[in-house]
Amino acid sequence: MTYTDILLLLGGIGLFIFGMNIMSNGLRSACGDKLRIILERATRRKITSVAAGLGTTVLIQSSSATDVMVIGFVSSGLMSLSRAVCVIMGANIGTTVTAQITAFNISTFAPAIIFVGAALNIFIKNKTVQHIGSVLLGFGMLFHGVSMLKTAIAPLAASESFRSFMSGLSNPLLTVLIGILFTALLQSSSSSVVIFQAFAIQGLISYENAVYLVIGAAIGSVTPNLLAGITANRNGKRCAILNLLFNLLRAAVILIIISAFPQVLELIKSLSPGDIGRQIANTHTLFAVFSVLLLLPVSEYIVKMAEFILPKSAEENRPVIEHKLIYMTQTEKVPSALALDQAHKEISRMAHMSLDNLTKAVESFFSLDPRKAAEVNETEAAVDFMAGAIVDKLVELRTEGMTPREKNRLFSMIQTVDDIERISDHAENIIEYQSEVSKGNAEISEEGLTELQQLSELTLRSVKLSVDIFENERFEAIGEAEQLEDSVDETQKVIIRNHVERLMQDSCNPLGGIIFTDMTTDLERCSDHAINIATSLSGRKAPAEEA
Repeated sequence: MTYTDILLLLGGIGLFIFGMNIMSNGLRSACGDKLRIILERATRRKITSVAAGLGTTVLIQSSSATDVMVIGFVSSGLMSLSRAVCVIMGANIGTTVTAQITAFNISTFAPAIIFVGAALNIFIKNKTVQHIGSVLLGFGMLFHGVSMLKTAIAPLAASESFRSFMSGLSNPLLTVLIGILFTALLQSSSSSVVIFQAFAIQGLISYENAVYLVIGAAIGSVTPNLLAGITANRNGKRCAILNLLFNLLRAAVILIIISAFPQVLELIKSLSPGDIGRQIANTHTLFAVFSVLLLLPVSEYIVKMAEFILPKSAEENRPVIEHKLIYMTQTEKVPSALALDQAHKEISRMAHMSLDNLTKAVESFFSLDPRKAAEVNETEAAVDFMAGAIVDKLVELRTEGMTPREKNRLFSMIQTVDDIERISDHAENIIEYQSEVSKGNAEISEEGLTELQQLSELTLRSVKLSVDIFENERFEAIGEAEQLEDSVDETQKVIIRNHVERLMQDSCNPLGGIIFTDMTTDLERCSDHAINIATSLSGRKAPAEEA
């Protein structure tokens, strides 16, 4: 093999990879942001999750890109690990399409395809046509790169040293390892499989050796995702581990099957007799499909394995009260629909913090626990920060491309943030009442404390239900929330009347009486804010607004 052949080989590999990159970017640009939205929203069930991963990877011709998007979704909380593993499985099927395409021998037409693609990309001003031109340009470069690759490696067939090296691939595990390392170096399983095809077509490796190299390529393909996981949060790292676990498991299963039943490979070869390129492509696809069918039913166990390898830290297990947003971190880089989904999750998180604050404040009031009082003040500061940060992010969203429904949702969310923040403010007020009672400055009768306990329980139920309605958009439960809000109003009126009677009998001291009245007002207003939260995204007006 001469230096010219070596340069031709490197040029062929480079042209192929560059063509893949251009085609992938062109497809991604042609699809636009809709691809992200489809990927995020089409993951309600296992089958649709697999289909979303498969379809996305076929469209952008890059399982790594799909997996990196999934890591981003998991890191931001837009996708659970149980759905992420299904998308990853689908991506592993989608990435086999490249080998199927390159198994066609259309290298003769590659220059013409490159010419048409370049012409569309350079001379046509329409963006969509330009993106199509990029796809064709990359497609033609891909096939021309494969043609150069085949030409460059042809002299290797006569090289004794190379043949001697290839004969050392008789050890399946060593061959798998070479496939892993080769793919990790190229950062693309599609590229490495196509190169293995070219080697096999030129007679440099046998079909069986190519199979083991392809199995290794599947494992090596996780390298970009492991690198992406380094900068992700712990859940994003678990997603990268999921990908590695799935590919290790499927490699182990396939190795066991073809070792125990070598007839399987003969059967696959018989599907395309005499066409080793197509045989390798079929093997790649069939192994991927079989692995998904086998491991999809036990995908939850793969998730548990990832969580075992990287268990939840103490930071993750405790309530999050840090002064930072965890979902609305890239709103300017995602479509408005996705940004609103991120906002919905962030506001729901804030709502749970506010609910937790109110619960602790009530518990602290009746138990006179100073530790819970301190936690309420700490969380209140975080809620205040989140309220300002979320509203700032929502105001920054560009509304030009939003539908009327999305605009209404945006404005409703801004109002909801205020209602949630006010509930936490009332919790802080209750802590101040607790402080006066604990100092002995205020006395409330047993009857009064019992009535406050009753009103507190009703209010907490009202807020908890409303938060659930907002978070899960269970608008059918709004009627129940309205009944609870009415119960809070009626109960407050009754216990205020009872309180006035007790004051006339000198059962409470003046400061105790003021605290009792103020606390009932705080609790009733929490219920008012709760019903606003429950109805905010439903398109209905809250009872207070209707009045």
